[in-house]
Amino acid sequence: MSPRPALRLVPEPPAQPRPHTLGAVELLPGRIRAALLDLGGAVLRRAEAAYSPRIRAEADAALARAVTECFGEARPVGIGVAAAGLVDAEAGVIIEVHDAPALHGYPVAAVLRELCGLPVHVEHRARLQVLGDRWFGPGRGRSTFASVSTGEVLGVGILYDGQVLAPPGGRSGAHMTVAASGLRCTCGARGCWKTIATTRWLRDRAGGPATVRGLTERAAAGDATAASIVDEYAENLALGLVNVQQLFAPGLFVLHGEARDGGERFRERIERRLRRDSEWATAAEPPRVVVAGGAVDDIALLGGAGLVLSRE
Repeated sequence: MSPRPALRLVPEPPAQPRPHTLGAVELLPGRIRAALLDLGGAVLRRAEAAYSPRIRAEADAALARAVTECFGEARPVGIGVAAAGLVDAEAGVIIEVHDAPALHGYPVAAVLRELCGLPVHVEHRARLQVLGDRWFGPGRGRSTFASVSTGEVLGVGILYDGQVLAPPGGRSGAHMTVAASGLRCTCGARGCWKTIATTRWLRDRAGGPATVRGLTERAAAGDATAASIVDEYAENLALGLVNVQQLFAPGLFVLHGEARDGGERFRERIERRLRRDSEWATAAEPPRVVVAGGAVDDIALLGGAGLVLSRE
């Protein structure tokens, strides 16, 4: 006869439920966004805070405001940080952001761990975009494709054979040289892709405030100058993407940010240029360009959520 189990006078403590939310933070020059997402990538709550790109104390305060307002009492699995600039992902430090001196050497992982007491993972914003598209967007089911950030910031994240290309010291492509004697960049070099394929270039080219959406609307109304600028901008974006296609042949390019506002002509012009420059590669998948959907482009935040899913 087997012995009876000993009686327990104190009930077993209830098992701690596994968190069912994900935290994400996006750091841009002058702006910080935070989001609480469910495991399927739906945004449950969001917050945003502004700061002076030159004042570290303002960046600290803005980060604290955004995460406190967004996460509240929630305890997500972890926080994925999408950071602009040059990032040391292993150390969780933003090394340099040319347009935001306040973030030079910024230990964002340590700051967030102190604020929230949660696991924190950091990666370059463009690289995280491709994780967002892989988990929640047009890249689902693909092992190789590229995700493209456009607008005030520029960069390309690449998933190659199931792995995000993130070599130590690697960057997002914004500072690849596309014209040896071109315009002076914020990094000090000349001819960076960033100098001809961001909103700053659009404003300079148009001689004042300008957006892809506004120029496209003017072009549709018959403004030939606006149409010419939009077409030139598409060619400038394609110039950097041609290099990516020739190096890695990702096949699919997902456009995010301001390029979403360029319309079908804009998208088709970039795709046509990519195909024209890769016609010789008969064994490769013909390049295809798609535009991210959704009223709000949360791809960097979705990438942060994807980073947590990949690490925790």
